[in-house]
Amino acid sequence: MTRRGFVVGGLATGALLAAPGAALAVPGADAGREAATRAGRPAAAASSATSAEGGPDIVDCGGWGARPNSAVVPVWNQKPVKILVHHTAGPNGADTSRGAADAMARGIQNFHMDARGWLDSGQHFTISRGGFVLEGRHRSLEVLRGGRQQVEGAHCTGQNVVAVGIENEGTYIDQDPPGALWDSLRATCAYICAQYGIAPTELYGHRDFKNTICPGDRLYGMLPRLRDEVAGVLRQRIEGGPTKASWPLLRQGDSGEHVLAAQYLLEDAGYRVSPTGRFSTATAAALTEFQRATGAEDPNGILGGESWPVLARTVQRGDGSPAARAVETLAAGRGAEAVPDTVDAAAWQRLLGTGGPAANTSVDPVGPAR
Repeated sequence: MTRRGFVVGGLATGALLAAPGAALAVPGADAGREAATRAGRPAAAASSATSAEGGPDIVDCGGWGARPNSAVVPVWNQKPVKILVHHTAGPNGADTSRGAADAMARGIQNFHMDARGWLDSGQHFTISRGGFVLEGRHRSLEVLRGGRQQVEGAHCTGQNVVAVGIENEGTYIDQDPPGALWDSLRATCAYICAQYGIAPTELYGHRDFKNTICPGDRLYGMLPRLRDEVAGVLRQRIEGGPTKASWPLLRQGDSGEHVLAAQYLLEDAGYRVSPTGRFSTATAAALTEFQRATGAEDPNGILGGESWPVLARTVQRGDGSPAARAVETLAAGRGAEAVPDTVDAAAWQRLLGTGGPAANTSVDPVGPAR
C-alpha cells in the first residue's frame, strides 16, 4: 500500500548504546536543554531520550498521546542501511509549540490507522516545524536505542525494513524547512547513523524510490547539504561528494530536454506520445498507462525514482530506436560529453545531469519478521 495521500555537536560514531526503555545519561545534557529553552528551541520532554551531547531529544509515543497499535509491530533482526526523508504534505503552520507537534502526530496516526488501515503510524519518527522530534511507530525509539534491529514501517513500499522513515511536518515544494526543523533533522539523522553504522551519504528522499513529489523540491534539493552536515556531526569525511546518483522528477508543466528524452523513451516502449519537450496531459496519460503496465505502485503520471529505471532501458547508442534518439538529445544538451556505446542506468543518470556515487538500491527482505 502507498504510505499516504498524505545541533551540530560532538556526536561520535562510537555513541554509547542504552538498554531498551532507558535514556542515556549525558554530562551537560540538562544545561543544554536549559539553554535550548532560553533560546526558544524544543527542550527535552519527560518521556524522551538524549543520544549524546548535541543529539536529539525524542518524545516517545506515550509522550504525545498515541493510540495503541492495532496489531503486533514487526521487528526484524537486522539493521537498516539508509534513511528516507519525507514531508507530511500538510500546511506550513505558524504554531510551532509542543502542543501543535503532539496534535500533528496524533492526526497522522489517526489517518494511517483509520483511513489506510495500518496497524500504527507508518513512519518511524516525525519532526515538527518547531523542531520537536517524536517517535512515530511504536517501539521505533526503543529499537533505535538498541542499535541492532529495525521496526518495520509503512512509509515507502520496498524500503520499510531497510530504511528508517522520517516525516517532516509541512510542504517543501517551494519553501525551505524552518531552521528548528532542519537542526532537529540533522541531529536525528546523525544519531540514527551512529546507532546503526549508516554512512551519512545514505540519506535519501522518498522520490528516489517512488513516483512522488515528496519530500518536496526544496527539501529534496537540500539533501546533499544534509549529508554533508551529518558527516560533520559524526566527524567523518564524505568520499566522492555528498550528491548521490538519482533520477529527475518530471510532472505536468515541465519542459526541456529531460521531458523530450522521456517522451522518446515512452515512444520506444510503444506508447503514442508526441516528442515536443513539453510535459502535457497527453504525456501524463501515456506515462500513467506505462506505469500501470509495469506494475508501478501508484500510476499517477509523475516520473520519479520508481518508473525511471524501468523506462530508461539499456540501449546501444546509434541503433536508430527512439531510445537512442533520447540518448542523442541528452548528449547534445550536455555539449558533446563522452557517451558510452552501451547506455545503462548509470550512463542515463550522467546524461540527465543527476549522476554521482551509486545510490543504495537494496530492498526489503521477504519473509517473517523476528
